[in-house]
Amino acid sequence: QVQLVESGGGSVQAGGSLRLSCATSGVRYGYYYMGWFRQAPGKEREGVASIDKFGVTSYVDSVKGRFTISNDNDGNTLFLQMNSLKPEDTAMYYCAAGITNVRRPRPPTSRIEYSYWGQGTQVTVSS
Repeated sequence: QVQLVESGGGSVQAGGSLRLSCATSGVRYGYYYMGWFRQAPGKEREGVASIDKFGVTSYVDSVKGRFTISNDNDGNTLFLQMNSLKPEDTAMYYCAAGITNVRRPRPPTSRIEYSYWGQGTQVTVSS
């Protein structure tokens, strides 16, 4: 059974940093990948960053150079380090996981590719 539990959200001023964590269980079999998504009020949920079991990463253009996705050494915790935060980064952030039998060249950032979701953690960036 896959379980994902996010933590680390909060309020910060523009230019500040936050690190999100996602405690995971039941994910690591087959070809698996994990990602961070965000959803602002009135907007679609969008992919932010993803990482696969081999450590390959993908980022959306709006966060490249500012956000870093990573795992801890045993792979049980997923992180999203967010630096140089902007007000437009304000959203509910979700951890997600996908599992297949076929390796991808890069882990996906499309929500349709993910079957498992956490409950979300709020990030608010003030100007």
